[in-house]
Amino acid sequence: KRNNRSLYAVSLLILLGVFLQEFLGNGNQTTFLAMTLGATLLFIHFSEFFQQKSDDRIHEQQAQITTDALTGLLSRHAYSEDLEKWKKEEKLPDDFAVFSIDINGLKSANDMLGHDAGDELICAAASCIEKVLGPWGECYRTGGDEFIVFAKMNRAQAENAMRDIENEAWRWQGKKVKELSLAVGYALAVDHHDLPVEKLVTKSDKYMYEAKEEHYRKSNSARRRE
Repeated sequence: KRNNRSLYAVSLLILLGVFLQEFLGNGNQTTFLAMTLGATLLFIHFSEFFQQKSDDRIHEQQAQITTDALTGLLSRHAYSEDLEKWKKEEKLPDDFAVFSIDINGLKSANDMLGHDAGDELICAAASCIEKVLGPWGECYRTGGDEFIVFAKMNRAQAENAMRDIENEAWRWQGKKVKELSLAVGYALAVDHHDLPVEKLVTKSDKYMYEAKEEHYRKSNSARRRE
């Protein structure tokens, strides 16, 4: 609409210039012609300037939609968009990997220490994930303490990445929370040739929940021994 208005305005300026030259020229046609061209070019310049400002505003809004405000990772909206793109692929590449990551004990931290402590854990988890898996692919926060990563790596690289994330979490120490524990699961496209991307995500979720159950089983056993 703005471009159409600009076109009409430029056309009107040109017609006005022609009118002035034909009926009010009196030897000043060159002056009127210069004024018409100058006004037209000036209008185009300001129109492009305001169009650029509008484009910048749209870009900022798009960045806000696709970026998670708390962690700086990609948002659930961005995840949904990229998931739809991968769904269109007839076959996932063999080096495609999905990681599902969840924070162990977040509810307890929220209940006992407050939501600021929970936010600290969420940001810490995001930092660990971005540090280890960011160079390999796209990292998304898809829920409260739920993270998904689409990466390109082979089995050995995925195994190393999983250990690196766990080590990063083990080394972390916060101000409100003393420790961070992550449940990590991953699924490789090379192991599931016939699965679409959403089913591969389901597989990685399954492995992540198995890791979470193992964590709580060990934690309960340790408390019973105490």
